[in-house]
Amino acid sequence: MTIRRIALGLACAGALAAQTFIQMSDPQFGMYTKNQGFEHETANFEFAIATANRLKPAFVVVTGDLINQAGNARQSAEYRRVAARLDPKIRLFSVPGNHDVENEPTRESLAAYRERFGADYYTFHVGDIAGFVLNSSLEKAPQNVPEEAARMERWLRTELAKARQDGVKHPIVFQHIPFFLADPHEEDQYFNIPRETRQRYLKMLHEYGVRQVFAGHYHRNSWGLDGDLEMITTGPVGMPLDGARSGLRLVTVSDSGVTHTYFDFGELP
Repeated sequence: MTIRRIALGLACAGALAAQTFIQMSDPQFGMYTKNQGFEHETANFEFAIATANRLKPAFVVVTGDLINQAGNARQSAEYRRVAARLDPKIRLFSVPGNHDVENEPTRESLAAYRERFGADYYTFHVGDIAGFVLNSSLEKAPQNVPEEAARMERWLRTELAKARQDGVKHPIVFQHIPFFLADPHEEDQYFNIPRETRQRYLKMLHEYGVRQVFAGHYHRNSWGLDGDLEMITTGPVGMPLDGARSGLRLVTVSDSGVTHTYFDFGELP
């Protein structure tokens, strides 16, 4: 079990606290077999959804790579089919990943995602939490759709300002690709956001009091700090890499802060 915590805030038995949510990432239907099938991904995601139904969090957020092949109708339908098993009292928020909108998104790939899964960036509110869902592929590779990337960045600043004006206690960002894995000044690579864009976004998040960013993409866990901002990268529901294990992250939000623990599927509470 991989644990990253400020203080452990999980309920010992029964349903989780009302201000607890579950982060899942990278169910990525089709990855195990290189798009020849998705039986393994189905089994893992069904188990994750059943776990959420048992623990009864306030919401579930799936931070991207819902599927392995952008535009694949069968993979998309299977993700939606299994996701629909979530107790309707538990809200589900899907986040786009690079495999959902392509590594270099286009107008066509964005339109296809929006048709199948809904908005690719948006705000939601649950209790004291304001969630800001971002399309990190627009941060990573905006060259085909620069106007979309600029629009999302302007939108985020407006939404963060509104949240601050409304007195939101816990503004939290969710995206697929982490801004950084361990160090906000690390070199550019496949698993992070380019430094120029990274620093611009991090500056904005600090300005508006964001203290947590939850991401996936890495298919294993990682963690880092930029001042008082936590960058939490969560391992996959689907296929893990480099000896990692499939699992999910339980997150508890309280007046004293945000705590979180990653559980392998074999070690869940």
